[in-house]
Amino acid sequence: MARFVFITGGVVSSLGKGLASAALGALLQARGYTVRLRKLDPYLNVDPGTMSPFEHGEVFVTDDGAETDLDLGHYERFTGVAARGTDSVSSGRIYSNVLEKERRGDYLGKTIQVIPHVTNEIKDFIDVGADEVDFMLCEIGGTVGDIEGLPFFEAIRQFAQEKPRGQCLFMHLTLLPYIKASGELKTKPTQHSVKELRSIGLAPDILVCRSEGPIPKKEREKLALFCNVRADAVIAAQDLKSIYEAPLAYHAEGLDQAVLDAFAISPAPRPDLTRWEDVVDRIRAPEGEVRVAVVGKYTQLEDAYKSIAEALTHGGMANRVKVRAEWIDSETFDREDVAPHLEGFHAILVPGGFGERGTEGKIKAAQYAREHKVPYLGICLGMQMAVIEAARNTADLKDAASEEFADIEAVETDDFTPVVYHLKEWVKGNAKVTRKKTDAKGGTMRLGAYDAVLTEGSRVAEVYGTTSIEERHRHRYEVDIRFREQLEDQGLCFSGMSPDGRLPEIVEWSDHPWFIGVQFHPELKSKPFAPHPLFADFVRAAKDQSRLV
Repeated sequence: MARFVFITGGVVSSLGKGLASAALGALLQARGYTVRLRKLDPYLNVDPGTMSPFEHGEVFVTDDGAETDLDLGHYERFTGVAARGTDSVSSGRIYSNVLEKERRGDYLGKTIQVIPHVTNEIKDFIDVGADEVDFMLCEIGGTVGDIEGLPFFEAIRQFAQEKPRGQCLFMHLTLLPYIKASGELKTKPTQHSVKELRSIGLAPDILVCRSEGPIPKKEREKLALFCNVRADAVIAAQDLKSIYEAPLAYHAEGLDQAVLDAFAISPAPRPDLTRWEDVVDRIRAPEGEVRVAVVGKYTQLEDAYKSIAEALTHGGMANRVKVRAEWIDSETFDREDVAPHLEGFHAILVPGGFGERGTEGKIKAAQYAREHKVPYLGICLGMQMAVIEAARNTADLKDAASEEFADIEAVETDDFTPVVYHLKEWVKGNAKVTRKKTDAKGGTMRLGAYDAVLTEGSRVAEVYGTTSIEERHRHRYEVDIRFREQLEDQGLCFSGMSPDGRLPEIVEWSDHPWFIGVQFHPELKSKPFAPHPLFADFVRAAKDQSRLV
């Protein structure tokens, strides 16, 4: 049976609960334990799948097709444990489940209330798979005091009461602001945050305090006294140059030891931190630098492309170089020439997205990469735009476009060539899935892990080292196979296909140093200690290009 660690936050949001949870998971693994991490989000959306990236950052997709919080990406990158749909839940999903049960009559006519029905649903969710691991780490989104978070705080209070003594632990992450004018590190916000937590029946066993610098002994003792925790359970979380320094930094502060002490695990297994020492060494001692232009439509918020940014870093680690990713709004190219913006870059990456805005700019970026022989990686929409560019400029399909952003009247005339179409049916496992344009938006895409077959002798087969792969998808539009012959006559090879041969998964230019478009999202499976092969080889190509520029 698992031991449970509940991670809560206070004072302000965005302090790094997800990162702290992931780093703790990595440290427990380093001591030989098995872990699973999950996220409990108080927002009322059923999942983040229909949220704008500007609202919530990227949507992280699991193998089983769940659209989840981006923190699950941190969990996977640090622990290597593949997330599941049961590792992410929101208030919306909880209430939806409760109301569905009520409509079915599962509650036998009882009055449905937050306590016990909503809290019971949350507790059931927390307990899923608890018999599979040694430690279950559960992060509560938001901060203590948020009104929408109260059912989750009440649920974990009840959960801890119902479990045997010593099976649950509470870790609270707060901020220690430094007041420059007085030269003081202030503990009062943390004291108030813990007071708020205690008022709803939760007492932290460990305090993790974000600060710009070290926490002096005097402040540690003050926090321990007023927050009723042991002095050695006050953990400093200082600002770091790289998030991948977090496991070693938290270990140096004694976080993993504090957790084991709180569970009375003695003697504690010695940690093997070799993996993380190698990761940090590769970050701190690069042997060069490459510049990669990321031409996207949500570039104002880096979290919208969080997994891509991290996968590029991993690719840099694999090649012992620092990757300097520079974010360029694709709408810029609607108004301006692309050359002045892209000259000097060693590679170009065009990520996914939804809707028409900025797509012409992405097409121009793909054209620039093709014509100037600059390494190019197109992901999801980035692949589709590369195919449209090829159709327009090499295959004489001047009206090539996507049904996603085509005027309905244009679709019904000869002024439109649907190179990319709305996917209406596909095969998942042994079942056929069907979709209509009028379906609800949430959860209706081609989601999760699907197999692909690669062409023998193609660049991608060489990169992967195999002709059979499995990658995660998130899209509802596909490149139309009807145009394959015309495009391949011009040199654009369809080098990866679905097992039934109906859906293009990968395209590449045969006469280009490195130009690959993929319908799936390889960034979701990349890790610092296991960089995704596509990103590793993409950065290698950029490194080669840097010698030519």
